[in-house]
Amino acid sequence: MSSTDEHAERFILLRPLLFTIAYEILGSAIESDDVLQDSYLRWAQVDLATVRDTKSYLAQVVTRQALSALRLRARRREEYIGPWLPEPLLLTEHDAAADLVLAESVSMGMLVLLESLTPDERAVFVLREVFAFGYDDIAASVGKSAAAVRQMAYRAREYVRSRRHRFGPHDSARIAELTEKFMTAATTGDLAGLLSMLAPNVTWTTDSGGKTTAVRQLVMTGAEQVATILLNLLRAVNRRPGMRIEPVNCNSAPAVAIYTGDHLEAVLVLDMVDDVIVNGYGIRNPDKLAALAVARTITRDPDRA
Repeated sequence: MSSTDEHAERFILLRPLLFTIAYEILGSAIESDDVLQDSYLRWAQVDLATVRDTKSYLAQVVTRQALSALRLRARRREEYIGPWLPEPLLLTEHDAAADLVLAESVSMGMLVLLESLTPDERAVFVLREVFAFGYDDIAASVGKSAAAVRQMAYRAREYVRSRRHRFGPHDSARIAELTEKFMTAATTGDLAGLLSMLAPNVTWTTDSGGKTTAVRQLVMTGAEQVATILLNLLRAVNRRPGMRIEPVNCNSAPAVAIYTGDHLEAVLVLDMVDDVIVNGYGIRNPDKLAALAVARTITRDPDRA
């Protein structure tokens, strides 16, 4: 086997893991693809005889590239119009129920919460809490001492724990059941049924990036206000020729996709606890919807990808 072939073989084997690391740091599938492409170009120049642990080595390369992309994006974020949400991720069938830690870590609610950490804190949290890398490996990835990484990991973990509600559901069958229940209530005008699925203080956030029409109030709070907007939106879609609503599994959570013909118009992702929606996310920005063109495989264990 040539050196080029061995570089490619090792990278391809770990690609689902590396994509998952990049996505959890960035919250963007498209940027994660770019990070993996840049990382492979760097990896292709490495003398394999000097690599003792391919997984740790490539995780470090991908983390450094993802951090660079995250810092660049932070500067561009100041010009973004309206709320910024992560790109929704369409998952392959086995992902949702296979690994609870993985399912929670890619949930929209968790990704939104991680946005409030610094880039280094986010990378440390992801590498330690989700992927269980050692402090020395993480230190090499973020350019800090192991002692500093320990402190950073503790602060990030406590921050997330104090703000993250209990996660659920993650079972594929239950996700499908709740999605169908939501769609039925919202498209038939069943206000009582929809209200029964909404927490009293539910929050709904819409991300259009200023590139398409969206509800006038981009962040809404309260069950009655959110229910009214959703009923009006989905009943209108249901009545309009050429438009349709389909259930999807985005980020290990119930979600619905809205299409005009074959064109994806929006995705609504539901963040649920005990079968009640506590946060809802409407993604309208066409740049972010492009990531849903293909289902992704995510993993913490490359042997199961």
